[in-house]
Amino acid sequence: MSFVKLPVQADHPCIACGHANPHGLHMEFETDGRVLRSRTRVPAHLCGWHGVAHGGVVSTILDEVMANAAIALLERLAVTRELQVTFVRPVRTEAGLEATARLLARPQPDRAELDAELRDAQGRLCAKARGTFALLGPEDFRRKGFAEQAILDTERHLAGCRGALRELAPAGGEKEG
Repeated sequence: MSFVKLPVQADHPCIACGHANPHGLHMEFETDGRVLRSRTRVPAHLCGWHGVAHGGVVSTILDEVMANAAIALLERLAVTRELQVTFVRPVRTEAGLEATARLLARPQPDRAELDAELRDAQGRLCAKARGTFALLGPEDFRRKGFAEQAILDTERHLAGCRGALRELAPAGGEKEG
C-alpha cells in the first residue's frame, strides 16, 4: 500500500512537528491508513552526550508519532496520558531516522493505545514506546484550559489529515481493511 503525506503545520510552534519553531525537529508525517511514519533527524543542538540525542528528545519523537497516528487514524484530537519508552541503542544526532506508530487498541471511546518504534538509517531498532492517549473534542480542550489558538491549530491539522486520508480510500469511498 502507498503512503500519503499529511499536511505540514508551517506556522505551528510545537518543538516536534511545528515548522515555525527554529529549534525544533520539524517532523513530517505520512500514512498508509494503518501505520503512521516520520523520517526525521535529531539536530546536534538537541544532544545529551556529544553526538548522541538526548533521551527526552527520543521520547518526544516517539510520543509525537503516536499522537499524530491517533489524530490521523482515529480522526480525533489526542493528548498523551501515559508514555513508556524503552531505549535500545544510542540515537546519533544528524543521522537519518524513521519513527513509526500504529494503533494497538481502543479500550474506550475516548482512549487509544498505540506503540511506536524509532529506527536508524540501517533499520536498527533504537527505541520503542507504548502510549495511552486521550481522544478529545474541541470542548474537552476548552474545559482543560487549552488556548483557543491551540484548539484551532489542532482542528485545522485534523481537517488536513482527513483530506489526505481521502486519497487512500479506494473508489467508492471505503477504506480497505
